[in-house]
Amino acid sequence: MGAQWKVKHKEAASNAKGKIFGKLVKELTIAARNGADTATNAHLRLVVEQAKKASMPRETLERAIKKGSGQLGETVQYHRVTYEGFAPHQVPLIVECVTDNINRTVAEIRVAFRKGQLGASGSVAWDFDHVGMIEASPDSPDADPEMAAIEAGAQDFEPAEDGATLFITEAADLDAVQKALPEQGFTVLSAKLGYKPKNPVSGLSDEQMAEVEAFLEGLDNHDDVQDMFVGLAG
Repeated sequence: MGAQWKVKHKEAASNAKGKIFGKLVKELTIAARNGADTATNAHLRLVVEQAKKASMPRETLERAIKKGSGQLGETVQYHRVTYEGFAPHQVPLIVECVTDNINRTVAEIRVAFRKGQLGASGSVAWDFDHVGMIEASPDSPDADPEMAAIEAGAQDFEPAEDGATLFITEAADLDAVQKALPEQGFTVLSAKLGYKPKNPVSGLSDEQMAEVEAFLEGLDNHDDVQDMFVGLAG
């Protein structure tokens, strides 16, 4: 659970297209700052693929890229902000936000952390590895994730949802591994940089887990929260 925490019932909550598209538009806008050409902008290429898999309308996708690359003359500036702290029961947590108003976001995140503990920069990050995370599904029952990880250059792999595999890479190798996996019989579903916990918390009771889940779900519902990485085993 630690590498890519997902709230129970998250599909029902997060499959609201508006929420998914809102996050992707922000990512596209930020990525396009470094150019609108996906051939030379690896970050933009990754986000465009995610947007297409989410069935984002072409007009929405293209407008976000033009907005980010300055082609529309708009001045909205998104900032990526990372917060560190603990969920209930000292579960370490890194929260990535994308916002056009940092002061508003930090005030609201402080409120959202009232049942946890918001820490200073570096207070939790030391307990995570910054890695590439690629979720991919096998093209056939014979596809071997271990062999695919070796051949594609991934550092590790672990089971993901619905029969998929999460491939862990060095941060700098994310794009190269993503391109190599299809040759090994895997279809890439998503690819991003994230944080993998070194010492995930385990042994929580059902009641304690429910508290942690409720806390994380509250954070996840905040409009500026783009992603969360939780040091929780299971």
